[in-house]
Amino acid sequence: MYGVCGCCGALRPRYKRLVDNIFPEDPEDGLVKANMEKLTFYALSAPEKLDRIGAYLSERLSRDVARHRYGYVCIAMEALDQLLMACHCQSINLFVESFLTMVRKLLEADKPNLQILGTNSFVKFANIEEDTPSYHRSYDFFVSRFSEMCHSSFEDPDIRTKIRMAGIRGLQGVVRKTVNDELQANIWDPQHMDKIVPSLLFNLQQDEAAESQSPSPGVEKEKESPIELTERCFRELLGRAVYGNIKNAVKPVLMHLDNHSLWESKTFAVRCFKIIMYSIQSQHSHLVIQQLLGHLDANSKNSARVRAGIVEVLSEAAVIEASGSIGPTVLEVFNTLLKQLRLSVDYELSGYNDLSNLGTKVIKEHEERQLQESVIKTIGSFASTLPTYQRSEVMLFIMGKIPVPGMYPALGSANTGYEGSRMIQVMLLKSLFQVTVGFQSTNMLTALPTSFLDPLLSFTLMEDAEVRLLVLEILISLIDRHENRLKFSSISIISDISVLKLKVDKCSRQDNLFMKKNSQRLCRHIFLVCKEENSSQRHFESLFTLLALISMELANEEVVVDLIRLALALQDLANDEALPLFNRCAIHALSASYLNLICQLTTVPTFCQHVHEVIQARQKEVPFLLPEDVFIEKPSFPKLPESLEKMEGDVLFLQTKIAETLGGSGYNTERLATPYIPQLTDEDRLSKRKSIGDTVSLQLEMDQRHSPEREPKTPTEQITFETLKQAIDSVSMEEQERERRRLVVERFQTAPFEEIAAHCGARASLLQSKLNQIFEITIRPPPSPSGTLSSAHGQAQSRSIPIYEMKFPDLCVY
Repeated sequence: MYGVCGCCGALRPRYKRLVDNIFPEDPEDGLVKANMEKLTFYALSAPEKLDRIGAYLSERLSRDVARHRYGYVCIAMEALDQLLMACHCQSINLFVESFLTMVRKLLEADKPNLQILGTNSFVKFANIEEDTPSYHRSYDFFVSRFSEMCHSSFEDPDIRTKIRMAGIRGLQGVVRKTVNDELQANIWDPQHMDKIVPSLLFNLQQDEAAESQSPSPGVEKEKESPIELTERCFRELLGRAVYGNIKNAVKPVLMHLDNHSLWESKTFAVRCFKIIMYSIQSQHSHLVIQQLLGHLDANSKNSARVRAGIVEVLSEAAVIEASGSIGPTVLEVFNTLLKQLRLSVDYELSGYNDLSNLGTKVIKEHEERQLQESVIKTIGSFASTLPTYQRSEVMLFIMGKIPVPGMYPALGSANTGYEGSRMIQVMLLKSLFQVTVGFQSTNMLTALPTSFLDPLLSFTLMEDAEVRLLVLEILISLIDRHENRLKFSSISIISDISVLKLKVDKCSRQDNLFMKKNSQRLCRHIFLVCKEENSSQRHFESLFTLLALISMELANEEVVVDLIRLALALQDLANDEALPLFNRCAIHALSASYLNLICQLTTVPTFCQHVHEVIQARQKEVPFLLPEDVFIEKPSFPKLPESLEKMEGDVLFLQTKIAETLGGSGYNTERLATPYIPQLTDEDRLSKRKSIGDTVSLQLEMDQRHSPEREPKTPTEQITFETLKQAIDSVSMEEQERERRRLVVERFQTAPFEEIAAHCGARASLLQSKLNQIFEITIRPPPSPSGTLSSAHGQAQSRSIPIYEMKFPDLCVY
């Protein structure tokens, strides 16, 4: 009976007859539209037949594919597409299964045209919003097949481009179909992301020059390049990512850049992460930063070029993510970068990238230097995105990482030693300077707290000239709040400061408090920096800029007096014959330039007149004491004298004359008449002190130079060794004292609260008992109104009576 039905068309089911009627005799005629409308109407009227229609169409398509009747294959797919677009009934899921089975067969075919046809049908299906959920549908095959098409290596370049673009559109369709459907497979799983993301990146990194020329506007959509389509698809994928999916989407990017060595070129890596940062939701951008930081840590032992590439990407990402915060772990970012900076210094000095195994890999110093510059630049990029309060925290954080003389141990490893500590100091100070660039704070008490200013100023006492210069640059950057710094970048005698158009505001109450607390400290360190023999022209230019900015930003009348006294003290310092000739002339020039500036800021005519007279006298008699002859690009030493005698007469600024001129304008005459004498503290001695071994070796070397060999010991030599022993004992006592202080600090940091409270309570009780004994000895009892008492020996003894027992006359009682 079934065989008869197969032979007689009239006995076949109606849905088969309707399906057969949509196919013409000649496939070139295309789909029979009238019969297609009948089939569509039948499917809508009898939705229970939809699955059978799909199964029969799938059967015909499979037969046509096997027989290479590709015209009928296209007609079948067109019919399937129209039925899929028209029918959204409850039984649509079974029809979709038949549809996906046919798409799978087309994608498995060897013919590129069939693959593209199947992809186009799948993309149309992906854009349909289904009314009914599906619990058993799988897209694993489509993810794998579309990813494979993205890597097509077909010989014909045009067909290869079409296949790759079809694969990209297919991946885009899979993402659209699954990303918002909780019942579908999770497209964000690593097994899917590890196929989708590398496929997109592979097409994204293709050279645009190899693509076809730019199409005309009318056919732009048809001839869209794979690069443009890939970027659009990649942006759409990232734009759909939520908080929990960001890591799964970014990790394959990092792995792709690692596997193909794309960090070293930097260009493609930066482009990828620019796309990522601009595409994801802004509140999730800090997750990308954290992944990059973690990847940087994981590559700590990789080559410097790889690490520099990751750091460059971090810098670009920080510029894009300028929303005011890097996320909840701001200090973690800087901690990672500072750690990389320290490792780079160790690698550069040791010559190897693994300090635990010195035979691992030899590194190149210039590459490490480039990495260090990139890290410092990145620190500045991150800091520029932070608000003022967070930037202050970062400044304190970096300062805590710098080895401060006498306060923190050396940070250099065992393989790098003192030079490692010095380089780390320089690198961290450069990083700190980058953080302070553009820093604006209305309150200097918060911008320069004591916990930050004290260790910073201690670096001005270092013997290393580069360290001192960096400290001066940091101070200038923090104090300059009106962008006046560039106007004082070079030292010169400015005849009229009005041409500079300086921005000067009245000193606020907070700034007055800051200077009241720190002005003497600043003056002392400026004076001590001038005493350093290895100071260069840049040091004196920075000192002049610093003095000028303090005068405009933080100066009241009291501060102005202190600065004038400091300038006069510098003039006296220049007479020290122990200083090099250039330094003496430079100090004279610095003092003259600053007094010329401050006299015009104070607007006291007699003061200005005296300063101008001295400058004119110097121009005639000793021009080498003015900045124009000292601070030039290439110092011409023939302009400087062979020796500098002690200056006297009209070429010096007179303290008595200045005190007299300013006293009439309301300035403190006593203070002006008192010479400025900086007091050296323990901090100064501590910063200049060298190790015990250095001191002994230096002294022995001096003794060997001044005493002939094989000569018997003399009393002088015995005294020398006695002196050395005393010096070593004093140094050891200082070491013991510092160790005792460290133990006390450690105890208060680690001991339980109850133990600390009991210790302090015991000390307080002991102190109170001592005070009571002192009071009993020194304080006499009050006079007794009730007379005296007789002691046992018949002598009169005073007795103190409580006030409530005293008897007062009635007239004294109210």
